[in-house]
Amino acid sequence: MRTNIREAVLLGFTTYSMSETMTTKTNREFILETALQTLRIEQETLRAMEASIDARFLSAVEAIFTCSGRLVVSGIGKSALIGQKIVATLNSTGTPAVFMHAADAIHGDLGMIQSEDLVMCLSKSGETSEIKVLVPLLLSRGTRLIGMTANEDSYLGQRAHFLLHTPVPKEADPNNLAPTASTTAQAAMGDALATALLAWRGFSARDFARFHPGGALGKQLYLRVSDLLHLHELPAVSPEATLREVILEMTAKRLGATVVVSPDNEIVGIVTDGDLRRMLEQGDLPPHLNATEIMTPGPKSIDAEALAVDALELMQSHKITQLPVTERGKYTGMVHLHDLLREGLL
Repeated sequence: MRTNIREAVLLGFTTYSMSETMTTKTNREFILETALQTLRIEQETLRAMEASIDARFLSAVEAIFTCSGRLVVSGIGKSALIGQKIVATLNSTGTPAVFMHAADAIHGDLGMIQSEDLVMCLSKSGETSEIKVLVPLLLSRGTRLIGMTANEDSYLGQRAHFLLHTPVPKEADPNNLAPTASTTAQAAMGDALATALLAWRGFSARDFARFHPGGALGKQLYLRVSDLLHLHELPAVSPEATLREVILEMTAKRLGATVVVSPDNEIVGIVTDGDLRRMLEQGDLPPHLNATEIMTPGPKSIDAEALAVDALELMQSHKITQLPVTERGKYTGMVHLHDLLREGLL
């Protein structure tokens, strides 16, 4: 007998084919509604968690902030995966943290915990067998313990020194079994911890960049225009330079432009290949022209100590691809849009 599609989804059956599932508009609507219901349940879970940002939460944050060691995060199953994500977020925002799997902890990894460390255990039920073995071992060592659980009255909830309550009325899957809303709640509580600690210690964008030097985000916060100047030779001509000299300088330096500088090395103007094309459209270029007659006077420029991302914004806002660079008011180099592209800023 063929199983009804709606019943199959609700019962978790997977024996029916995708063609059976997608044959009617009704079935497609049911699948979409199931997905939307998942999001609604998880949204409701997060709203319910607002009540957990209370004095107990503040005590846990204070314990982590004042800890002279590390926060050791532990869990089992899906909670272990969320724990690893929380550790990554904490480390990237200035809170030293390490992950210890609860199963490995009771088979030797307890040795990683130092006397000044603080431990945080994640468990939806608070009654997981590995957690029930681990908790008394931690307490016997005098280790302070933060419990993150949906069940305040659980083994973990009753024995933790600090409690982070992550209530979960129901999971989001139709069977109310798969960790869905509960892992969302744990991840959100971890984010709340990390951002509260970040705010408390005054962790700045510059601090964040120190922990993310290799990524595009970090480069936006620390890469300076001066770091790019070594990529090119310095294209420059005097105001009296002939048209031929201007073209030769632009060709030699391969930037599609040259800066016109005064005798004391201040920027007077810029000549780009676009300037030359626009002049050609108006007729032949007289060979007697000099740089002053060709250039665009008072071009946009940027200081060498400015952030590279500011140079990018300036180029984009003025629709230009080259930007002269100054240092103490003197011409010191050129940055090109391609340099910023290579750095992953765009």
